[in-house]
Amino acid sequence: MQQQQIRHLLEQVASGNLAPEKALDQLRDLPFENLGFAHVDHHRALRTGFPEVIFGQGKTCEQVLSIAERIAERGSPVLATRLEASTAQALVERFDQAQHDPLARTVLVSTADIPAAAEGLVAVVSAGTSDLPVAREAVVTARAMGARVEEIYDVGVAGLHRLLAYREKLHQARSIVVVAGMEGALASVVGGLVEIPVVAVPTSIGYGASFQGLAALLAMLNSCASGVVVVNIDNGFGAGYAAALINRRTSDES
Repeated sequence: MQQQQIRHLLEQVASGNLAPEKALDQLRDLPFENLGFAHVDHHRALRTGFPEVIFGQGKTCEQVLSIAERIAERGSPVLATRLEASTAQALVERFDQAQHDPLARTVLVSTADIPAAAEGLVAVVSAGTSDLPVAREAVVTARAMGARVEEIYDVGVAGLHRLLAYREKLHQARSIVVVAGMEGALASVVGGLVEIPVVAVPTSIGYGASFQGLAALLAMLNSCASGVVVVNIDNGFGAGYAAALINRRTSDES
């Protein structure tokens, strides 16, 4: 349940248009609802500003659908990540407003609580085309949280002039997500060009000695560029979420 919904509920009670017992029924499952296999955190939007997100990997289709239905019933947007194709299709068939991104493996079920006009700017930059699934996960997440997102892809350090062509756009952003595999050098390069936080995402893309993203992770953790922070390997969701929070806080202060 979103803050606006609870405020409206309290205003109805205060004005006498809603009986306290009816309001209590609507609040009964706060702060969480026990489904047996999951405790759905309906209070999370009040604490953090965005509802619980469904991590689809390892969950059955029925489990994902049940959690999504409970979240949507309370007027909150539903974001599900790392979905099997069959589960994503089931969500699309269940919800009219579902938006499926096959590359990102996400489904977003929009509601009126997602801002109509996106604010600020989050830039999502990928080193190579192979990094796009992780980059798109960051894009979907940041947009779901109300950020305007600019996508800049395939601008890795092997052709640095490609990145420099977007330098003006990088300076317009309030936060930047950099997604890179191989040696992960792009995050340091971007961090050395801008005065805003850079959220680096190592990917499991690369030849044998990249060790499924470990080489990029260590390179990003050892970055000499100030302002670079690092999330886990292939964690586009975490990077997009963090960048959107930074963007939102900057919007509130401007």
